[in-house]
Amino acid sequence: MKFLRNLLAPLLSAAVALATIVPVTSHAQESKLAKSGHLSVNGVNYYYQVHGQGEPLLLLHGGLGQFEMFGPVLTALSKTRQVIGVDLYGHGRTALTDRAMSVVDMGEDMAQIVKQLGYEKVDVMGYSLGGGVGFRMAVQHPERVRRLVLVSAGYAQDGFFPEMLPMQAQVGAAMADMMKETPMYKSYVAVAPRPQDFPKLLHQMGAMMRKPYDYADDVKKLAMPVMLVYGDSDMYRPEHIVKFYQLLGGGLKDAGWGRENMAKNRLAILPGFTHYDLFLAPSLVPTALPFLDGKSNTASWAQQVNEQKK
Repeated sequence: MKFLRNLLAPLLSAAVALATIVPVTSHAQESKLAKSGHLSVNGVNYYYQVHGQGEPLLLLHGGLGQFEMFGPVLTALSKTRQVIGVDLYGHGRTALTDRAMSVVDMGEDMAQIVKQLGYEKVDVMGYSLGGGVGFRMAVQHPERVRRLVLVSAGYAQDGFFPEMLPMQAQVGAAMADMMKETPMYKSYVAVAPRPQDFPKLLHQMGAMMRKPYDYADDVKKLAMPVMLVYGDSDMYRPEHIVKFYQLLGGGLKDAGWGRENMAKNRLAILPGFTHYDLFLAPSLVPTALPFLDGKSNTASWAQQVNEQKK
């Protein structure tokens, strides 16, 4: 059992949230569902939901999860935002096809979904696999993305701690029987249009994770404001996190007393969180929302002194 837990850990980041699937569902109901349905995009029948009102925010879930896994984060975001959730390819209510699993392809699909739903441009916030998809959408269709928040997502395969890679390489259909008592399997079969495709989903996820990738050059192309969010006990190496931020132009020099040299992009490391619980962190929304709204939740020294004089 310990071996199975360690083996699945890099992929099954939805475990904590989906173990409490009933509260998660109630949070989705609390967020005032505006509409839902399916859209045919590049041969895939994608399921989507729209919650709340306000500026549009595309919210993308992690591997083997589904949109509702965000739970209270969804509720908090939908108070001031129109949150668009999509069950990613092969996940939740979106069925697999014979197409391979690819963040590049899903990034293309998300841009088309946004267009079909009538949005010219949206903010994007993605966690884990959803972060990878949101990143590719922003690279491939920057005209569709206003601001981008990547939660526990990397830009290259070597960003993981090295012991994670052989575990990821073993993910495949053979695990399906071992997982039948896990919340990931149970939540999948509860809503999937083809529950029997679970082994196929594991096969496709494993095949994707075994392919080396390095998108460092694409990181440099991102012109929209970007925020990176990690837990201080994340699955990504701290060196990778810092390099990611530096590729975005941050962390290269002192900001200055008046913040005159401050980069437009942001890095947040939330204390006490891992990759497997960061998407439910109470501090995630107050960390990301001001950035998405184009505001700062801090002020310069001079601004604070002037405020105190009033």
